[in-house]
Amino acid sequence: MKMNIEIDCSPEEARALLGLPDVTKANEAYVEKVTNLMNGAGGIDQLQELGKQIAPMGQMGLQLFQQLIETGAKAAMSGMGSKDKK
Repeated sequence: MKMNIEIDCSPEEARALLGLPDVTKANEAYVEKVTNLMNGAGGIDQLQELGKQIAPMGQMGLQLFQQLIETGAKAAMSGMGSKDKK
């Protein structure tokens, strides 16, 4: 048996339903800080340095994320050809 449930609610209502904290103020502060840093960057070299500081693990983190996405895409593509027989 397959059952689908559709819930129509705002992001705030979904957070409350799932018991997640409201991080709106923290997100706004983070976006403001990053925007100010980027506005102060005068060229590509400064933006690259800023990116290294902001990224949690720098280039290695981005490569790990890319590998994760590629692995997931390959798994999804390999599963598309097979159908469940019951």
